[in-house]
Amino acid sequence: MDERYSRQTLFSPIGKAGQEKIRSKHVLMIGAGALGSGNAEILTRAGVGKLTIVDRDYVEASNLQRQQLYTERDVEEKLPKAAGAEKRLRKINSDVEIEAFITDATPEKLEELVQGVDLIIDATDNFETRMAINDVSQKYQIPWIYGACVGSFGMSLTIIPGKTPCLNCILKKIPIQGMTCDTGGIIAPTVQMVISHQAAEALKILVEDWEAVRTSFISFDLWRNQYTSMKVSKAKDAGCLSCGENRTYPYLDSENMTKSTVLCGRDTVQIRPPERQNIQLNDLSQQLKELGYKVKGNPYLLSVEIDEQRLVIFNDGRALIHGTKDLTQAKTIYQRLLG
Repeated sequence: MDERYSRQTLFSPIGKAGQEKIRSKHVLMIGAGALGSGNAEILTRAGVGKLTIVDRDYVEASNLQRQQLYTERDVEEKLPKAAGAEKRLRKINSDVEIEAFITDATPEKLEELVQGVDLIIDATDNFETRMAINDVSQKYQIPWIYGACVGSFGMSLTIIPGKTPCLNCILKKIPIQGMTCDTGGIIAPTVQMVISHQAAEALKILVEDWEAVRTSFISFDLWRNQYTSMKVSKAKDAGCLSCGENRTYPYLDSENMTKSTVLCGRDTVQIRPPERQNIQLNDLSQQLKELGYKVKGNPYLLSVEIDEQRLVIFNDGRALIHGTKDLTQAKTIYQRLLG
């Protein structure tokens, strides 16, 4: 196996010295779905020293179209993605230390896991977790790579604490309602394109080639043959609460997180976003019906049938998930439909 990394070390920006640096680094992967499984495989094959994977979900049949580490057997066993990824990656490269956590990436868990980490890769499906990653990155001065995709549209941004604007500078607040893979679909080439951008940036950071790191926000639409690269340096805000002069890391504060509560005496979980929303129920109803969901509603709420659960959405963003007492499952259902 002496030749395992020979083609990678022949690439002059990496070389043998860069390969040694890769081997000494620890990457934290938040999410083991489409982006997570692809990035994890590339970094494992590249010989990263340690890879820590965090994911709360299990493998479903709809994942197999684009999540490259999993099989039909994993679906049959309802195998947690983190466990499935760990098992597969160990077979790919036994030299890499793989550690998997089947858990929600809460702010508390993130702060626990970032100790000794050199790079964080975003492979999540919601902005709440991304904003917590952003604050952890700024607090502990750890670079991270944002990535997202839906349909044929993808985007990525590399964030270096102290040098680039952070995600909070750019977004200012968490977007609650938006298209997700469960509402807008996704094609595998979109996933692979985002993975390529993220993994390339990861290798640059791991070999410490800081001059090569991309500082622009890239987005693309593969179906419409569009590609955009936008400079974001002027977005850096001295008053930003995540990276500015008087930072408070607001998204590590539990008060700013989505609240999940099991209702007393009922097989129901209530989800409440950190800020009041104004969801256009008619538009959301039409969108969900077109996707095949059974939807009923009135001017005040929508009722959506999802497998064995029923989701009731109010226009202020609050929702009731009937048919479960599992907070993680309820939160997953909520984020699948509302972003």
